[in-house]
Amino acid sequence: MDSFSLLDQKQLTLDEKLNELISLLNNSEIDSENVKQIQSKFNNAISQKLSEADLIAEFKKVDDVELSRLEKLDKIEMLLKSNYIDTKVVKSFAFKRFIEMIVPVFIGIVMVTLGFAMIILPAPKYFEMFTIFHFTLNDGFTLMDLISLIIILTGIFVAIKSYFKFANQQ
Repeated sequence: MDSFSLLDQKQLTLDEKLNELISLLNNSEIDSENVKQIQSKFNNAISQKLSEADLIAEFKKVDDVELSRLEKLDKIEMLLKSNYIDTKVVKSFAFKRFIEMIVPVFIGIVMVTLGFAMIILPAPKYFEMFTIFHFTLNDGFTLMDLISLIIILTGIFVAIKSYFKFANQQ
């Protein structure tokens, strides 16, 4: 309970310090070069905070490390104190990962469908190109069929690779 009250006090002091900095900047006469330096320092300090993906990865690392439960709890407490995370952040991160997996799978399915459609649907004679292997006098395996099979295999590869990439990240 004490750590949560300390966290609230730190948040209040952080807001007070930020307001104090703003009032100091408003009251001081600084040139543009000093403004650029201050802005650069502030941006560097802010960028040191973890991104959403890095923060979730840090929480996963705590679970993987061979530490006692108390040490794991201390690490989680430090992560929560130094970074902001809630269910909205986690849900948005999970939704982004789901979209990253489902879009390539959908593209793969479309490629497979297109490939089969190219094989099944009749094509004009000028589009059939030339026959590689003749089954009968009027029918055979054409270059168009070969291109269709390459499209089908590429679609299957994209879908499977996306699925395994997603499965390995969990």
